[in-house]
Order: sequence, then structure tokens, then C-alpha cells
Amino acid sequence: MAGARERLHNLFPDLDFDPDVLREKYRKERDRRIRADGESQYIEAADAFAHYADEDPYVEPGFEREPLDLDLDVVVIGGGFSGLMTAARLKERGVNNFRLIESGGDFGGTWYWNRYPGAQCDIESYCYLPLLEETGYMPKEKYSYAPEIFEHTRRVGEYFDLYSHTTFQTRVTEVRWLEEKQRWKVSTQRNDTILTRFLIQATGPANRPKLPGIPGIADFKGHSFHTSRWEYGYTGGDHHGGLTKLHDKRVAIIGTGATAIQCVPFLGAHAQKLYVFQRTPSSVDLRGNKPTDAEWYNQQQSGWQRARRENFAAVLTGQPVVQDLVADGWTDIARRIGISLMNRRPDAGNLDMEEIMLRAEIADYQKMNEIRARVNGEVTKPDAAESLKPWYRQFCKRPTFNDEYLATFSRPNVELVDVADAKGVERITANAVVANGKAYEVDCIIFATGFEITTSAHRRVDFDTLGRNGLSLYDHWKDGFRTLHGLSSHNFPNWFTIGINQNGLSPNMTSMFDDQAIHVSHVIDAVLKSGHSIIEVSAEAEEAWVKTIIKLAGSGASSFLRDCTPGYYNREGRTSTGAGMQNAPYAPGINAFNHLLAAWRTKGDFEGMELD
Repeated sequence: MAGARERLHNLFPDLDFDPDVLREKYRKERDRRIRADGESQYIEAADAFAHYADEDPYVEPGFEREPLDLDLDVVVIGGGFSGLMTAARLKERGVNNFRLIESGGDFGGTWYWNRYPGAQCDIESYCYLPLLEETGYMPKEKYSYAPEIFEHTRRVGEYFDLYSHTTFQTRVTEVRWLEEKQRWKVSTQRNDTILTRFLIQATGPANRPKLPGIPGIADFKGHSFHTSRWEYGYTGGDHHGGLTKLHDKRVAIIGTGATAIQCVPFLGAHAQKLYVFQRTPSSVDLRGNKPTDAEWYNQQQSGWQRARRENFAAVLTGQPVVQDLVADGWTDIARRIGISLMNRRPDAGNLDMEEIMLRAEIADYQKMNEIRARVNGEVTKPDAAESLKPWYRQFCKRPTFNDEYLATFSRPNVELVDVADAKGVERITANAVVANGKAYEVDCIIFATGFEITTSAHRRVDFDTLGRNGLSLYDHWKDGFRTLHGLSSHNFPNWFTIGINQNGLSPNMTSMFDDQAIHVSHVIDAVLKSGHSIIEVSAEAEEAWVKTIIKLAGSGASSFLRDCTPGYYNREGRTSTGAGMQNAPYAPGINAFNHLLAAWRTKGDFEGMELD
């Protein structure tokens, strides 16, 4: 212990806090919130709660059409960015006999459903909005709001003529491999008969709303909705605010993640009374949005968007770059906590792992001290200010960026209800939310509880995928994902998925989806041109990739997440080790993963896959 303290003092002689005190504080705050039921504390938006997910407030009710009878080369399930880019990349290769199936009334996926006031992407638009060069579009601001993102999905659909290939307001109920036909049969709630050679599931990681399993949630007699199905008919206004119908309403919002950070300022500005129920505060940094400089934008050279996305990913994973092109809150965190710390002394290249970890930890504490200090400067109510301070490492939860959220708690009509000690809301009655032994009578409850992102694969996708001999994909994955490159699985011929497990992960998800779409469209196009009927991952290649993912994941990330406050990043404090780590991403990062895929395509022998 003495040696460790001496080393700490030598490395950081001017440190103005005690790391041991912060470590203990973080541990206590984590333990206050961990629940024995883990992810089971949430319930599915199904059965009695299906209306929170299945109802579409953005289309006219009563839509009907005749059942479809189709035989296709490709079916893409999902009309969000992952499905859109897959379809666009297929079109680029001349694959035209395909159909995209989407449950909503238009393209957009997450950005079709998320229309709550203030909804905005936390990744800069020049990286996040895909296909900017192809469509010739210039984003309005550095960080796009939901309406602009939704319009861009429609722009992509129009540019690639995808509307003529898409069936909307249609939910898939089952997909099944027909061995004798060498086709996938896609069943829907509209009694369609759809056969296809290739099937691509692009349902996205944030498509199924998640609800808290609070006792009595079904007993509430007032109005309630999930933020992903915002009801402007009840609140008034639109994405820009103006929620004037709430002037005489007492509103409860449950959840304080990225969604609440954005919509709470609008609720606080209009509700008669707003109660914000918080288990764990978010880390809230400055947003600093600004209009796009048209002169700068028009000077960009061909290939600029891919270069920018790769630069962003490189900074986040600690790779050396000549210039941080994005230079925002994300890259500031990465540069301060990541590899750049090693440049603080001449022989930095010879740092041992213990020193690297210590330097990263101290930088993390310094950054989070700044975040907590910002709370003091924004919130005038002392008790609320203390509760709004996040006591955990920076990447324990997805960092947020907002310039209005914290100040909202200084409003006289806004009350923060800290439920950390009770590990959540106690119960819901016919007219109230009960927390810490007190009943808060409300007219409306808004659930800002996010999506089913880390729960079981079958829970996130509300239809079954049945491969050879009727094998369910979810039985095949019962002990964790089993794929090659996170994109396809053994016993599921001509089947692909676009996702976030066992492949290159980035907070800029559209860049992930785009390169996966490029790869999958390449494989399908190559098989169609080869004259073969079937391509399938071999059992050996699947097993090898699972072992690669586990080996590369190591124990470091698992240890970090295990010490974190509970949330979806660490499956509510139930981080797995060993074989359970096989759901992890490709540890070297998205740039390395994309280079691996590119090399696989260049090699051209379909390594790890078998052709019939």
C-alpha cells in the first residue's frame, strides 16, 4: 500500500483529491443501486403492455391491404438505418429483386419512433448521418435533431428508390427455412406468403421499448406512454416544445438516461408539476451545438465522410491520429482518459500496464470531478444538486451532452425524487407513483426507460427464426451468440443479421451498420453470381470466432464493468465472465474489424463459409 501511494504521489504530485476516497464512494453508490433481480426488473412491452410498443401514433388507424404472394432473392427485415443501408448497398451492386419489411409507417427505425421533444443524436451529424456524399446532403448543425434525421432516412429511401421495394406497417411473425425449397418463408400478421433465397435481419439494437416492472404498473388510471411513442395529442406541441396541454397536469417521468436528459427541459417548462424519478444520474456534459459552416462543408474532398468516421473511431480506441477531426465531448473524454495519457513523460512508450491503468483512472476521476462541479454551477437546490452528481467511471454509462437539463431542476415546479436507496420506485397506484414511502399523485406517467438492448435476443426480436430441422436461432444462442463475424450462424443458411454483438462496436452505430451492410451485400451478390444456391457458416468457423471473441475480450473490460453502477452496459451489475463474454464486441475496435472484413472479401474464397 505504501509503495502504491508513493507511486501515485510521484506520478501526480499536485493531485487535489484522494483516489482511495473516490473508489470507496463509487463502490458504495454502486451497491446502493444493485438489485437482486438484475435485468428481470424490467418487463416486456407485450401482452397487457403491448400497446406501449405495438401502437403507432404516427399513422392513420385501420390500415388494411391484400396479402402478398412473393418469391424473392432477398428479404430485409427492418427499415431503420441498418436495413436502409443494407438495401442501399444491395442496390449499388445491382441486386434488385428484394423486399424490405418494416413495422412502422415509414423509414427511420429508432428515428421514426423517437419523436419526443428535444430528441437529438449525441454523435455529430457529419459522422452519424450516413450516405451524405451519395445523397449530396449538408446537415444543418453539428448535432442533428430527430426531425432532420428522420427526413434523412426518407432521403436515402428516395435516392435509392427503396420505397418501391418496401412494405410498411407489417410485422414479421416468423421466419422459417424450407429445406426442400431452399428458401426462407417469411410470415407476417397480414397473412403474406413470402419466399426468399436470402434473409437479412436488420431490426436494430433499439427497436423494442423496455418497461420497468414496478408493482401496480397496470393499475394506473391516468394517462401513460413510453417516450418512443410520444403522445402529442395529450401533451400538445411538437418536437420543438410547446407542450401547452400540460399546463394543468402533474407529470411523472421515470428514468434519467439519454432520453430524459433531452425531454425533461420541455416538460419542466410546461407541466404544472413535474416529478423526475431517478435511480442513477447521468453524466451530463456541455453540448455545444452549432450550425454547419457551409464553406467548410463544401470544401470536403471525395471520401471525407469515411475518413472522418474512421478518425472518430481511432480517437475513441486510442489509436494515434495527426488531428482529432471531430473534436467534441466524446473525443475529449477519449483523449484524456485513453492512450494520450502516455504522452505525459518522455519514456511514455515504456509504461507498464499498471501505470497505464492508473493514469487512465486518475484522468477519469478528474473528468468526472468536472462533471460534478458543473452540477453545482447549474442547480440552485442543494439536495437536488447532490442527487444529480454521478459517482461512477465515465464509461460505466453512455455519457450525455445537454445544455438545459441540469438548470431545469432549479425551477420551482420541478422536483427530483431520488430513489437510489430504495433501488427504484416502490409501486404505482391508480393515481400515484409511490417512492420512498410517499405517494406522488399524478395525472400522467411517462416511461423514459429506454429499449431492450442487452436482454435476451428473442426478447428483443418478437418473432422466431427457425433454421435447419426447425432449430430456433434463440436456442442456438441460448448460451450466448454463436456467429462468424457477428453476421451469420451455422445451421442458418443464406441468413445474415446486422447488429452489435461479436463485431466491431462503436457509439456511432450507423458506421457499424454501413460496413456490415457492405460486407453482407458483397457476399449475397457473389453467391448470386456464382451459380451456387446456399452459403452457410461452417460449425468449425463459428466455434473459432466465438473463441476469438472470448479471448480478445479478456478480463479487463469485464472487471471494469463489474465495478460500475448498474445499467444496461453491465446488464444491471450482472457482468459475465468466461463463456458469457462471447456476446462481447470485437475488442480491437471497429476500424480493425472493418479491415478484417475487407481482407476477407479481397481473399475471395469465402473462408469459414460453405457453398452448396
